[in-house]
Amino acid sequence: MTRQNYIPQPIDTTAIKLPTELEPLVEQMANNVHEVWAAGRIADGWTYGEKRDDTQKTHPCLVPYEELPESEKEYDRQTAIGTLKFILAQGFTISKSPD
Repeated sequence: MTRQNYIPQPIDTTAIKLPTELEPLVEQMANNVHEVWAAGRIADGWTYGEKRDDTQKTHPCLVPYEELPESEKEYDRQTAIGTLKFILAQGFTISKSPD
């Protein structure tokens, strides 16, 4: 298979419904997704900038999660939801251990 013929085939998770008790976890995971992304960018020499500039390595999303535009938060939420649905689709269960 060549790059030109690559066809993504993600696991179908459309039938998976996240249990209500996992809803708070989505926001926590989304925040962490952003933190991991930002840490990687910063480690690669990127800094905050009002506009993304790949040459200057500046990016407007190098801010705390709370300061992101809603569209960027939603992108991170969808990543978190997709990950949780994948785990459930693979037959795993997710439960919180007692505090």
